[in-house]
Amino acid sequence: MTEPIVVGVDARDPVSAVVDFAFDVARRRGGRLHAVHAWRLPSAAEQWMPYVVPEEDRGAWEDQEVQLQSDALRPWREKYPQVNVYEDVRLQSPSNALIQASASAGLLVVGRADRSLGSTLRAVLEHAECPVTVVPH
Repeated sequence: MTEPIVVGVDARDPVSAVVDFAFDVARRRGGRLHAVHAWRLPSAAEQWMPYVVPEEDRGAWEDQEVQLQSDALRPWREKYPQVNVYEDVRLQSPSNALIQASASAGLLVVGRADRSLGSTLRAVLEHAECPVTVVPH
């Protein structure tokens, strides 16, 4: 079986061109897609810093992020039913989440909104452990 295609997904604002490209490549390469959504604690959690955030709060926030990603990917799951999707929600920076996921990937798909390279894209291009496709949008 081929290595999965990894795609970075902003569950709050998924970019159709990026997600569609990743699903299509996964379909053509054997149907495995690893969708990574990175998130940070909400600003309300800053009141507890540098102390430990209560586990029940962290769990509730993570549940919301999982639901956001599931809802965001639903149209593509319906369009590409043959693609096996692993939804991965990580409490870390987008660049670290994608770089870590690239270690077991055959391809990493990310988006770029303009001509400049943002910090996330720059880090991914420098440190990814697999080929990277940048989809402009």
